[in-house]
Amino acid sequence: QVQLVESGGGLVQAGGSLRLSCTASGRTFGSYDMAWFRQAPGKEREFVTAISWSGGSTYYADSVKGRFTISRVNAKNTMYLQMNSLKPEDTAAYSCAAGVALFTRVSAYTRASEYNFWGQGTQVTVSS
Repeated sequence: QVQLVESGGGLVQAGGSLRLSCTASGRTFGSYDMAWFRQAPGKEREFVTAISWSGGSTYYADSVKGRFTISRVNAKNTMYLQMNSLKPEDTAAYSCAAGVALFTRVSAYTRASEYNFWGQGTQVTVSS
């Protein structure tokens, strides 16, 4: 069992930056592939980015590529999402998720249904 807690959300102007954190309980954090998803009001949940258990592989949605960076520090049971050049369309509730062996199957890491554990989410609001 893994419990995930997000932090770092807030209100920022367009063009600004935020760093989200996802902290996990338990000793097995390092064995999970991790991801960030987001959901805006009235829209479906959307894949943002994922990172393999070792940190050696990452993948980004086209909408955030070049602006967002995912990373993790397994010794701290923590994953990060550095968000730069934020746009109003990035406004959403951001949630982290953990799953197993997702980078061994094509595009599995992009599917919310593949993840076993989820955090409660943190709100990011980008004003224009």
